[in-house]
Amino acid sequence: MERETWETAGDMDAKLAGEAVERRATPFPYSNWGPWVGVLGVFLALGTGVVMGIPAAILGTEPDGDLTTFGNVGVQLATAVGFLLVPMAIAAQRGAATVVEVLRRLGVRRFKLSIAVKWTLAAIGAYLLFAFAYSLLIVVPEQEDIADGFGPIPVQILLIAIAAPISEELCFRGMLFGGLRERLPRFAAALIAAVIFGGLHALTGVTAVPPLIAFGFVLALLYEKTGSVVPCILLHMLNNSVALLAQ
Repeated sequence: MERETWETAGDMDAKLAGEAVERRATPFPYSNWGPWVGVLGVFLALGTGVVMGIPAAILGTEPDGDLTTFGNVGVQLATAVGFLLVPMAIAAQRGAATVVEVLRRLGVRRFKLSIAVKWTLAAIGAYLLFAFAYSLLIVVPEQEDIADGFGPIPVQILLIAIAAPISEELCFRGMLFGGLRERLPRFAAALIAAVIFGGLHALTGVTAVPPLIAFGFVLALLYEKTGSVVPCILLHMLNNSVALLAQ
């Protein structure tokens, strides 16, 4: 009996060790849903956010048709939730059994700090160079100031500098770019994901779309180079925080 128990424990240890090695060796991308599910998932996430935001929009609309602070916050929060829940649902439907595994499929993984710092600085440099050239040669980008509609500063920070970067990175980089990258070369997948990312921001300012495409492109490359979506979230948070301070 003791021998059988010992062998069972040994088998369990070997199995756990094997699973740990397998997790470490998982090649990029970590998704398994493919390009079309990734693309359709973005629009499903957007639609989910719109539907979830309808009650807030109805209850928070003033007589003149403008949204109140409650309405703006509710709609923005619903959008973030849609961008978060749909990618997680797709990862779960494709075999991720736990929340941890779902997040790992979407790129929430450990990363080497030295590599992340190097590629984050490279991403910042490339993006600033593009933004400078775009402003100098084409037009200074203008984007609607939505922060004031969210009321108090802490709420603005929560929605713009925290919720939006987390949900958008899991959706556009973890789900969309990951799915595209399963079948497409790195730069093609990054460009398509970036165009969709930038295009969906057109309602806040058309002239800001090209810089946002460039930002989405460097974020996708940062994701692949670091093997984690976390540096992308941090850079996105930094970008949105700077934009919030500038408004």
